[in-house]
Amino acid sequence: MAPETQTGGMTNTHLETTSVTRRLVRYRPQAAKDEIQIEYADQGAGPVVCMLPSLARSGRDYDVVARHLQAQGLRVLRPEPRGIGQSRGPMQGLTLHDFAADVAAAIDHEATGPVVVVGHAWGSQPARMLAADRPDLVRGVVMAAASAGKLPPGSDEKPYGRLRDAIDGAGDARLSREQRLDCLRRAFFAPGHDPSAWLDGWNAQAHEAQGHARRVTPVDDYFSAGTTVPILDLRAEHDAVVIPHVMKSCLGERVTEQVIADAGHALAPEQPLAMADAIAAFTRRVYAA
Repeated sequence: MAPETQTGGMTNTHLETTSVTRRLVRYRPQAAKDEIQIEYADQGAGPVVCMLPSLARSGRDYDVVARHLQAQGLRVLRPEPRGIGQSRGPMQGLTLHDFAADVAAAIDHEATGPVVVVGHAWGSQPARMLAADRPDLVRGVVMAAASAGKLPPGSDEKPYGRLRDAIDGAGDARLSREQRLDCLRRAFFAPGHDPSAWLDGWNAQAHEAQGHARRVTPVDDYFSAGTTVPILDLRAEHDAVVIPHVMKSCLGERVTEQVIADAGHALAPEQPLAMADAIAAFTRRVYAA
């Protein structure tokens, strides 16, 4: 491991010398007792996209998507949530404000200015929270296969309630392999796609901390991603989890809707190129504005 260097009050460590550089940033929130360490991947050059992963999962899920984005002339940052990889910090009593602050630490350290933030599924919640808490860091938000957190008028469903048993069961090590594959088929993958790609890569501690943050953070704190940034609602054709059209109906012209064909809620392992193409087109548009 390379020596650490101190920059701007934050510690930076280069973990590898490949086309993807992995770094560590350390920071201490105001009045906090514990220091927080966030690992993030950095690759490419150009307009910046910051990608946040799904519930209890790693930014490594987007290795292929990130390579496609890099090939299209974009720079990709991928912070790991606390508890995953080398990201460390208190895991109890967290809110979405805390997870957004972790992302902000990585963006601040890179001094990129405002970026496009992509949040897949649960990741859209800290992405939108970041846009609300730190509008200076966000120029656009992509909600990739992401539930809004609110419901259409007249709906009697529970927000974030669709297929809750399958979402939680997919990474539950207490279940059998076949039970978990059934959960993955029902909640995450389109018909005919192999769900075994996501049998691995789940983190139980992160699952609990992230689920708690969603439950205790008022939805109006983050729902609209602040007040001004454009939003791409990037949906999957066969998404069994997301209730469609909520963001557009609530926020109007700020929201563009797009559908990725032949994909389910997992999206990235099913259609990485189509996902990257949509993100790249949106990113070029908001950077040009």
